[in-house]
Amino acid sequence: MGLIWTIVVGFIIGVIAKLIYPGKQQIGWIVTTLLGIGGSLLAGYVGQAFGWYHAGEKAGLIASIIFACIILFIYGKIKNRPL
Repeated sequence: MGLIWTIVVGFIIGVIAKLIYPGKQQIGWIVTTLLGIGGSLLAGYVGQAFGWYHAGEKAGLIASIIFACIILFIYGKIKNRPL
């Protein structure tokens, strides 16, 4: 059940990040889910490592969205780079 919950929350965070991030992103729902999961994992690691918050706090949700936007920015730069 934990894996399904991770996928659902990752998808929700990815969708929120896509709505917040300016411009139109041409990514599907799988990449959106991976974006949200990656943002959550990175926010959890960084936030707890620096002592900003603990697991289960609402600040983690906000940080997850911020980190998902950062990953979306990096993904856009890599994807649109000329070969």
